[in-house]
Amino acid sequence: MTKKKKKEELEKEVATEVENEAVLEDVVDLEIDELAELQAKLDEMENKYLKAHAEMQNNQRRANEERQTLLKYRSQDLARKILPSLDNLERALAVEGLTEDVKKGLEMTLDSLQNALKEEGVTEVAVDGEFDPNFHMSVQTVPADDEHPADTIAQVLQKGYQLHERNLRPAMVSIYQ
Repeated sequence: MTKKKKKEELEKEVATEVENEAVLEDVVDLEIDELAELQAKLDEMENKYLKAHAEMQNNQRRANEERQTLLKYRSQDLARKILPSLDNLERALAVEGLTEDVKKGLEMTLDSLQNALKEEGVTEVAVDGEFDPNFHMSVQTVPADDEHPADTIAQVLQKGYQLHERNLRPAMVSIYQ
């Protein structure tokens, strides 16, 4: 083989390798682009998953809170229905001329109802001192004087009750004005 032919063959081989290298670089570039697209899709799917997971946790937390609230206030309707009976028992005890047996029976009934309500978290609304429209309902006013400043409670006309921190019924009061 002549030098010229060898040189031509070497040049062809070099050209082929350069061509192959260019093709390989194009293939690598395409693969890199595809990898970048797949990475972007993966990131998007991961974000969607994280959002769905967070939403599921929030829903579960809200459901637990609602369940706890329902349990905490489950006796609210029953307590509201019993309050008039408590009022009636207290009025009956205030009647003069009751025999000791009747009075004792009424007191025992009143105590058992009050204890049952207390076990469920029902308490009387405090009526000492200042008038608070969140817990008291003013149905009468009495003129204020030096001993009794304005916006203080003069008399309780009907007891108020609350279940935990929720009002069942405001206390009906007269206030100094």
